[in-house]
Amino acid sequence: MRAWVIGVLVVSLATSIYAQQKTIPSRQEAAAPKAKVVSAAAENLPVRRVVLYKDGVGYFEHSGSVRGTQDVHIDFTSGQLDDALASLTVLDLGGGRVSGVNFNSTAPFERRLGELRLPISERTTMAEFLNALRGTRLEVRSGTAGFSGKLLSVERKTRISGGTTLEVDVISLVTDAGELREVELSPGVSVQIADPELHGDINRYFTLLSSERQQDLRRMTLSSAGAGQRELFVSYISEVPVWKTTYRLVLSGSTGRKPLLQGWAIVDNTVGEDWNDVELSLVAGAPQSFIQQLSQPYYARRPVVPLPQQYERAPQTYEATLIGRPQLTGQVKDPSGGIVVGADVRVLDNNGSVVGTGTTDDNGEYRIADLPDGSYNLEFKKAGFSTFRMQGAEIRNGVGGNINAELKVGEASQTVEVTAQPGAELQTMSATTGTPNSRSLGSGGELGALLRAPKPGLTSPEDRFNSGAGGFGIGSGGGIAGGTFNAGLSSVPVEAEGQELGDLFEYKLKNRVTLKKNQSAMVPILQTDVGAEDVSVWGASLRSARPMRGVWLTNTSTETLDGGNFSVLQNEVFAGQGLLDAVKPGERRLLMYATDLGMQVHTLGISAPQRVTRVRIAHGTMIRTAALQSTMVYTIRNEDTSPRTLIIEHPAVAGWNLAADGPKPEETSAGNYRFRVSVAPKQTHTLTITTSRETESRFEISNLTGDQLTIFVRDGSIKPEVEQALRAVLDQKAKVEALNAEASKRDDQMSAIFDDQQRLRENLKVLKGSPEERALTQRYTQQLSDQETRLGTLRAEKAALEKQSQTATDELDKMIEALTFDVRI
Repeated sequence: MRAWVIGVLVVSLATSIYAQQKTIPSRQEAAAPKAKVVSAAAENLPVRRVVLYKDGVGYFEHSGSVRGTQDVHIDFTSGQLDDALASLTVLDLGGGRVSGVNFNSTAPFERRLGELRLPISERTTMAEFLNALRGTRLEVRSGTAGFSGKLLSVERKTRISGGTTLEVDVISLVTDAGELREVELSPGVSVQIADPELHGDINRYFTLLSSERQQDLRRMTLSSAGAGQRELFVSYISEVPVWKTTYRLVLSGSTGRKPLLQGWAIVDNTVGEDWNDVELSLVAGAPQSFIQQLSQPYYARRPVVPLPQQYERAPQTYEATLIGRPQLTGQVKDPSGGIVVGADVRVLDNNGSVVGTGTTDDNGEYRIADLPDGSYNLEFKKAGFSTFRMQGAEIRNGVGGNINAELKVGEASQTVEVTAQPGAELQTMSATTGTPNSRSLGSGGELGALLRAPKPGLTSPEDRFNSGAGGFGIGSGGGIAGGTFNAGLSSVPVEAEGQELGDLFEYKLKNRVTLKKNQSAMVPILQTDVGAEDVSVWGASLRSARPMRGVWLTNTSTETLDGGNFSVLQNEVFAGQGLLDAVKPGERRLLMYATDLGMQVHTLGISAPQRVTRVRIAHGTMIRTAALQSTMVYTIRNEDTSPRTLIIEHPAVAGWNLAADGPKPEETSAGNYRFRVSVAPKQTHTLTITTSRETESRFEISNLTGDQLTIFVRDGSIKPEVEQALRAVLDQKAKVEALNAEASKRDDQMSAIFDDQQRLRENLKVLKGSPEERALTQRYTQQLSDQETRLGTLRAEKAALEKQSQTATDELDKMIEALTFDVRI
């Protein structure tokens, strides 16, 4: 028993306390003074019901009779006691009261060592042991000589003897006369501790070391006080081995016999207590559970406060930020769901000042960091789209949010404004009260055999516990002949009844079970006819040309099949093994168990060039839809002498769709299409599967060029009527560009005149006071006058050209807006 000494002291103390409590009458006893108080010795409370779960915990119910004031006990290991303390339920069903629950508690081994006056650890050498006794009075004897003194030190020194270098341990003692003496610790030297008080600490040290090797047993004592004989009910959960499921799938050669599925459960009893005549249930589910060391004493860590000293504080520096954490993130898309690349994102404060900027990447995503807490407005801009503004984006405690934006096609001057919604608060799980008919396994909905309605004719608790007691036998036959095989399929009785428990499923054994501690058993839990089609399965994940033999299993029973392994018996011989996930009633599941040596599968992939399938034009945007096409050809050869059914698993890739005129899959899983192919003996069959994916490209009609239109026409991606309409737009666009070019020429001419006039004015300044001033002044004045006349003409011509350009631009915008097509190619 771990920490036996301290455990005995705790149990003795608890026994003394309860002995005192037994002399104090309870309220019930005071009300009935004629009742006689009977004190019985503590006895073990037997386990009556066990429920095992798939997450490695078990639910246990103990029950038995107590009389008067009596203690009962249950034995645990330390790990099991922690679970029991977290889930223990104790009920006195006869009107008594539960007066206490006690268990032997031990401090951690390291702490118990620390409480000794010996500064030594669990693993200590002789030199370390003596060194821990520095200052202790020792008596040293070597042969017939001896002396005593206080231990000064233990040192490792080097000695040379006979040409050999040796390392020895030497102890130094200070005698009563003040003499310093050294003694080499050799086999002939004995050392005795002369301090009697230290002997007790040394004995406790060795007792602690010994207790660590003893059995880890923790005994829980439950005290119940009352009058007469009563029933005591105890329940808790405890860590147990996971129960395991294994199946046998029998594929009989007889055409009149349906495939048989036989299920077995492997159960282990490692709780340290026999299961005698217990009610056993196996639950295919994993309720949440965890470990918390409640049985281990905890000690709070207290701060170490040094003695007051002069206050000194050294300068402190902090490293600079390398990469800031994104506080505002999101993705920008257009109305069709396409990503918008290169959109400008600005963050503005409440005063309209820009405090952060960003740009969407190739995935249309943006990230903006290093913003203080506060409320912000976001602005999203992209050429060809309306401006999108969002108000009220919050950053609190340094954390922002994920804000997505949708840009609508339009002018940048058009603005769409929205207000950010506050983020959802964290939700907490709330407790609910079940209906009277609800059943919670092991949590009070059904408190066990004692609280359930008694069977007819059973009145006493003992009758109810003992009813239905029985056993099960697991035997093995001798040989199996062909004529007796089918008859033997029903020789193993099913020992369990299945029922749904919400998301869980319970296999409840019909008869009670006896299973000794540290033993295991194999019990039948299922025997039912199922639907099973013999098929072969091939997928690229096999990395082999050979398919796998398998069955398409349909659970035609009313019970959930728990996950586990299965073995296949076909034509009265072993055919292979596989793994089975949980299967609900009515569900079909594909299983594999062996390599198919009679078939081969080879693949050939064919990729087609991209082809435009649709052109849409609306509101100044042309959307071209193109299809990418991929074809996979499966060539299947059946070398067997019997026909085969092959299931081809073709990857189901997101965004890729099967061709409408191609073969249809038998079923579709999360990642694969499953196609059924029947192949005759010694024949070759091909399966062609074509998938396609559509992509969209967008073009602004106002930015369309003649070269692009020529390419579209050349690759056949637009029809003649669309080309004709786009040509008219390009002609109008060319007209606008020509008028703008003429207006630009007038600007250039006016700029040249302005430059020349500046030159003439500078010359006039220089001529002042010179002989040529009069003649040149008249000449320059005439030139300036002619230039002003020309400038007036140019200004008028530019104004006329700009007016014509505006008119042509308005006409171009009307043409683009009115341009609407939806053509499939």
